Amino acid sequence: MPYYTISVGQDPVNGENVGNAYNAYLIRDLLRGKYGYDGVVCTDWGITADEGPDIERLFPGGRCWGVEENHTVAQRHYKLLMAGVDQFGGNNDAGPVIEAYRIGAEAHGEPFMRARFEQSAVRLLKNMFRLGLFENPYLNPGESAALVGNPAFMEAGYRAQLRSVVMLKNEGVLPLPKRQTVYIPKRKLPADADWMGNPVPASETYPMNLDVVRKYFDVTDRPADADFALVCIESPRSTKGYSKADAEAGGNGYVPISLQYRPYTAEHARETSLAGDPRDVLNRSYKGKTAAVANEGDLDAVLETKRLMNGKPVVVSIALSNPAVAAEFEPASRRHPRAFRRAGPGDPRYTDGRVRAAGAAAFPDARRHDDRGEAARRCPPRHGRIRGFGRPRLRLCLRLELERRHRGRQNEPIREQTANFIAIDKGRDAATGPSFAHIPRPI
Repeated sequence: MPYYTISVGQDPVNGENVGNAYNAYLIRDLLRGKYGYDGVVCTDWGITADEGPDIERLFPGGRCWGVEENHTVAQRHYKLLMAGVDQFGGNNDAGPVIEAYRIGAEAHGEPFMRARFEQSAVRLLKNMFRLGLFENPYLNPGESAALVGNPAFMEAGYRAQLRSVVMLKNEGVLPLPKRQTVYIPKRKLPADADWMGNPVPASETYPMNLDVVRKYFDVTDRPADADFALVCIESPRSTKGYSKADAEAGGNGYVPISLQYRPYTAEHARETSLAGDPRDVLNRSYKGKTAAVANEGDLDAVLETKRLMNGKPVVVSIALSNPAVAAEFEPASRRHPRAFRRAGPGDPRYTDGRVRAAGAAAFPDARRHDDRGEAARRCPPRHGRIRGFGRPRLRLCLRLELERRHRGRQNEPIREQTANFIAIDKGRDAATGPSFAHIPRPI
């Protein structure tokens, strides 16, 4: 799947600056010709339709970059076919595909265009044949029912999800005694839009099934009666990097993508962007602009719960779909796991010790928003794998950090240090999994 972007100046044969899927040099000459790839090439979603009225929405409207003008929808399909593409992502309309066939038949003759369509058909069918879908199309329903979604497979998958959760911090709070009383605040979200741009109504609901929680703990809606609190949040839901409102107000339309909950102002961004389009916006810099996130209320929920609990433990469970600046809520939490996407971080069994979080961090969390890029440079991959806690990279960062503290030079910058929390593997037990030491980075 070639990406939406235009690889400017990378076509020495035709000199075209078009979206990568439209670029015959990249797909036909380089990928298929030079490197011999003969598998399926599918475009990214929605690249054949005309640009819609609101670029922030994936549908309706297309991202036909480089061929916005002087091309009909059918002509775009034809250009993609001639570039070596086999499938059109997000297009369920056969009309433009049939019209593209007619355009090609007029230009090259029907035998040529039929052969081109059959070439893509063969590539697509090969994937089906490799699965054995045609050699034995007859299935035994009883055997299928015993294999697909059987309890053992479901349980194995769920256990893997549970162990994927990463424990970022535990100040001696967990595991908690069984049958304690927990306070779980409702999660409030304003009206928003999903990643495709479809509207999502405002909501105020519990973030987890309280009937499941009651199997392990007593539940109360009064913080004063609770032994501990469990707050479930998500990583910041930021903009997609473009704002129609900014463009209508006279800006270039490009805005920061925030990794924090409070409004973020890009004070340290580039004055001039690396990329730009002379036909549209040459300088896409967002320096000095401010971005807000849709779920700022998640941070408010953590801080308010901390206040209401009056010193009693607060457990924060965060589901990550992107990195987050944890410093905004980390001081208010005595324990917080993180999960990627929907691996179930709020499962009550994490808090009473029945399940131990055994996942490894795929990326560090920055203490401040502008630390993230620096963190990646301070701990380069050559010192070990980027993923994971207790790997050589983090051990080296920890050693250098401790050496610096021992020397007493707290204000001396060092080249190797992590951005937020340094966690080291203190030893792995086959029964209980790894345990971690938490060392916050000094400001």
